Parts: sequence; C-alpha cells; structure tokens
Amino acid sequence: MRKRVFKEWAQIVLGLLIFAFGVHLTIFANIGLAPWDCLGMGISYHTPLNYGLSMTAMAVIILIIDLIMGERIGFGTVIDALLTGNFVEMFNRLNPLPENQNMWLGIVIMVAGLGIMAAGMWVYMLAAQCCGPRDSLLVGLGKRLPKVPIGIVEILLWAVVLTAGWLLGGPVGIGTVISTFGGGLVMQIIYSLVRFEPRSVKHRDVIEIIKILKGQDEQ
Repeated sequence: MRKRVFKEWAQIVLGLLIFAFGVHLTIFANIGLAPWDCLGMGISYHTPLNYGLSMTAMAVIILIIDLIMGERIGFGTVIDALLTGNFVEMFNRLNPLPENQNMWLGIVIMVAGLGIMAAGMWVYMLAAQCCGPRDSLLVGLGKRLPKVPIGIVEILLWAVVLTAGWLLGGPVGIGTVISTFGGGLVMQIIYSLVRFEPRSVKHRDVIEIIKILKGQDEQ
C-alpha cells in the first residue's frame, strides 16, 4: 500500500507538470490570459509578489475557502498548491521560442493549452488524493449544482475569477474570452472521451494517507 501511495504522488506531480505546461501554452499564446492567470497577474501588479508567488498565495486563500465548503484536503491539494505556480514559472523561463505575434496561431495554441490543462487535471485527479485548491473549489461547486454539467460550472467560476482579474488590471484579450467560455467546453469534451466524472472520484484525505504510510490498512 505504501508503494501505491508513492506512485500516486509521482502521478500527481506528473499531472501537475502536464497541467502547468498547458497553462504555459495559454500564456505563450499571447492573446490574453486565462482567468486564473489574469487574476494572478493582476495580484502581482498590486503586491511585491511575482506571478508564481501570487498564484501560490491565491492557492492558499482558495484552500481556506475549500475548507469552509467542507471539501476534503489531501496531499494532492498541498502538492498542487506548492508546485503548480512554480512549474508554470519554470516553463515560462525555459521556453526558447520568441513571443507569439500571430493571432490565429495564438488561438490554436490557446485551445491546445486548454486541452492539455484538462488532461493534466484528469491525470492527477485519478490519484484520488484530493484535488488542487482550484479544482477542489470547482468540484465543491459542482456538488452543489449536481444537475449542471461540470464544464458549465467551470465557465461560471472562471467568469467570476476573470472579473476580479480584470478589475485588478490583469491582461485580457480574445484568448481570455476563449479560455473563459471554451475552457469548460474543452474539458467537458475530453472528460467525455475518457469517460471521467470528477465528482464521482472517492478521494482520500491527508489522515487516510498517513494511516496507510504508518502501515494501517484502509478501512
């Protein structure tokens, strides 16, 4: 069981790397930031924090909201909060390509990034060690709106986040519109293809995983 936990942690990190690369592509598209990135960049404009640290601070705040909503917190949540923003920053720094200046190419890159983000979420959610702060928020809202497709719930959530980012001066553009209204659709399509429903995953929280690591059987 312990080996299984360690493999799941590796799966979570892999999923977050995939997700972060998708986020990087949406930034590299250079046609407007996706909602969460727009909010993170907006926060960086008004604080001493850079983008990566802004995203980490925002993850902590969202984590508190998740706790208030009664969502379970697992190692996946913690790993996501600590690594995702830094992974995105790493990809941004390692990118050897010049800034994209073509709008149509940017749209293709943006859509590809959204698809890769959804794939990354799928990979680390399958580890069932709870979602990252933002995805826990999405799932928590989804549980409270059981008749609404999860992709539509994400569109509504992203619209609220985008408004906050825009008010803080975060960069917006056609890519922002695409990600806000197309991100949930792309996610819904991909999850339908792989037959994955985030709300049906039975996650194990920190306490349950610690029991496994201590040699106690899962109940």
